[in-house]
Amino acid sequence: MAAVAVAVVACVHLGMVFLSVAPANTLSKRHGDAVDAWVYPEFEQNWKLFAPNPLQQNITVQVRAQVRSAAGETFTTGWYDLSAQDGRDIRGNLLPSHTQQNELRRAVDFYAGTHDGANRPAGLRGELSQAYLRRIAVLRLEREHAAKPQEELARIQVRIRSAAVAPPPWSEEKASTEPVDRLLPWWTVPAGEAGGGVR
Repeated sequence: MAAVAVAVVACVHLGMVFLSVAPANTLSKRHGDAVDAWVYPEFEQNWKLFAPNPLQQNITVQVRAQVRSAAGETFTTGWYDLSAQDGRDIRGNLLPSHTQQNELRRAVDFYAGTHDGANRPAGLRGELSQAYLRRIAVLRLEREHAAKPQEELARIQVRIRSAAVAPPPWSEEKASTEPVDRLLPWWTVPAGEAGGGVR
């Protein structure tokens, strides 16, 4: 029974992923919402295997939290540099994990591609990208013990700092390397998400 259940789930998963990357057809149009709900954001696929457009920006993701004490007082933490944490985990590691290399960057790309300049989500994918980025930030804050045992994370705020990579000295290209900040709104942390509710 277990083997049959695993085989059925595997077939459904492969079918959903196929429908998400295949050209538009009758099935994907009729069941598009179900396919998107299954695939995004954890199983998203793309075809940028050889990165035809290399990154031309350094992007840093930081997060801070509002923490509520047992007495009901609220205070705001300093900024935690999530990108620096990933950098430390990768540096000197001969076989860094996909998560260490790409999880944060992909979450930010997903968020940026599904929100406008005023941070308004574009439909279901926008809401999913926001929840995905929030969950990553909450998990990282939990690892850093931003809230002590008798405290709880109430809200978080993410800041995305981007700066153009300076052109090489031999290039005549001009580009400003001044960092630009995108400050996202404060997000309330659902009760089940903090304190180990999401893994």
